[in-house]
Amino acid sequence: MKLNSFSNNFPVVCVGGSAGGLDAYIRLLKNLPVDLGFAIVIVNHIRTTATRLHEILPQFTEMPVELIKEKLFIQPNCLYIIPENCDLHVLEGEFHLRPISKPRGWPDVITVFLRSLTTNWEGKIIAIIVSGYDGDGAAALCGIKEVGGITIAQKLETADHPDMPESAIASGCIDFILSPEDIAKQIVRIMHDPKK
Repeated sequence: MKLNSFSNNFPVVCVGGSAGGLDAYIRLLKNLPVDLGFAIVIVNHIRTTATRLHEILPQFTEMPVELIKEKLFIQPNCLYIIPENCDLHVLEGEFHLRPISKPRGWPDVITVFLRSLTTNWEGKIIAIIVSGYDGDGAAALCGIKEVGGITIAQKLETADHPDMPESAIASGCIDFILSPEDIAKQIVRIMHDPKK
């Protein structure tokens, strides 16, 4: 459903992951209330394998789960999944999909989306980096903090593949290093106290 006028002043939680990310997503969602008034976007950096997260994750949350399509209107209390082989942007309260800008090597779709949020989203931004290979997302974290957002990395010993959270921590722009269960608790605290 699309509202008559767009709104982009509610919080967006971006969870970026890759290999081992599914375990982190499930543990996070199982501990996260569904009515806190934020949108959650899972940006899994995969290229050619079709994502099945929109089929798997509804088992672990009561939020509506949608595979993102072009010009899909972003609403609070919904969970959105990036499709494979796309860069994801936001503009005027809608998602926009573009051909992947880095067709070879490790994708940087998390970095691309986080940078789009810093430019085009007025509400609070929470960027979370969980299990995965390489360092996607790390390059955008200081920009998230510059616009007043909050950054969280998965605690390394709780990640199946700690490369991505390790790169995030090395950026020097991480506010919290937590297990997925504690990330959920921290999100609740942030939503209840917007000054955090």
